[in-house]
Amino acid sequence: MGDATIEIEQTGAVRRLWLSRESARNAQSQQMLDELDAALQAAEHDDSVRVVVIGGRGAHFSAGHDLKEAQAKRADFTVEERWAYESRRYFDYCLRIWDFPKPTVAQVQGACVSGGFMIANMCDLIVAGESAYFSDPVGHTLGAAATEVLIHPWVMGLRKAKEMLYAGGRIDAAEALRIGMVNRVVPDAALDDEAMALAGRIAQAPPFGLRLIKRSLNRTLDAQGLRSALSAHFDTHQLSHLSEGFLRARDAGLAKAIQSGPAREARSGNHGA
Repeated sequence: MGDATIEIEQTGAVRRLWLSRESARNAQSQQMLDELDAALQAAEHDDSVRVVVIGGRGAHFSAGHDLKEAQAKRADFTVEERWAYESRRYFDYCLRIWDFPKPTVAQVQGACVSGGFMIANMCDLIVAGESAYFSDPVGHTLGAAATEVLIHPWVMGLRKAKEMLYAGGRIDAAEALRIGMVNRVVPDAALDDEAMALAGRIAQAPPFGLRLIKRSLNRTLDAQGLRSALSAHFDTHQLSHLSEGFLRARDAGLAKAIQSGPAREARSGNHGA
C-alpha cells in the first residue's frame, strides 16, 4: 500500500480529510480513492463527527486521476474490467460523497481538474482560495466524453458547462463564485481558517435536522433527473474509451496526452479523466 495518501484531523465536531500526495499535485491514485472512501465511511458512523471538510495538501486541491498509474496498470483493460473499476472507484465513490448524510465542505486551492472537479463538486459547499481554478480538458486531451460523473451542468449551469467541456479551458475562483459554483472566495492564506469557521458554524446545528435538510435538497435535484442523467453519462463515458481519439491517446501515453494538450493545467503529467 505504501504511505497513507489521506490525512485525517479532527477539531471539535469537524473532521478534515486531506488529499496528501503533494508531490503529484494530489493526483488520485487507486490507493487515495480507496482511502478517501474508507475515511468517509468511518466519519459517517462516528457520532463525534458532524461536518467533513475535504482539502488538498500543498498548492493544489487535485490535478485529477493519476494517469501515470492508469497507463501502467489499466491501459489494456477490457471493457468489462474498465467498467468495473470506474463504476466502483469513480462513479460510486463520488455518489457516496453526494449522498453522505452529514454536511461536507470542499476547501479548494490551485488546480481542481477533471477527477478533482468531480470530488469537489460532490460536496455540499465549496470554499475556494484566490488561486483556485476549475477545468475538465479531457475532450481535447484524451478524446473521452468528459469525466465519469457529469456534475458540471448541475453546479455551473448548462452554458458554462458546454463552454468548459467544448473548449477545454478553465474558470478561475472569481468566475466560479459569480456563477454560483463556489460559496466563498478568500485569500489563500485565509483558506484554512475560513473553511473551518464555516464548518464549525454548520456543526452547531442539530445533526438530525441537517441530515433531513440535506436529503430534501438533494431530492430536489433527483426529482429533476440528476441521478438518471449522471448514470446515463457514465455509460456514454465508457463508450468513449473505444473511440479512435482515446485509443490514440492511450497508445501515445495517457500522461503525455495531458502534457501536450491545450490545457496543461497543473503541468504534472498526472492528472486526467
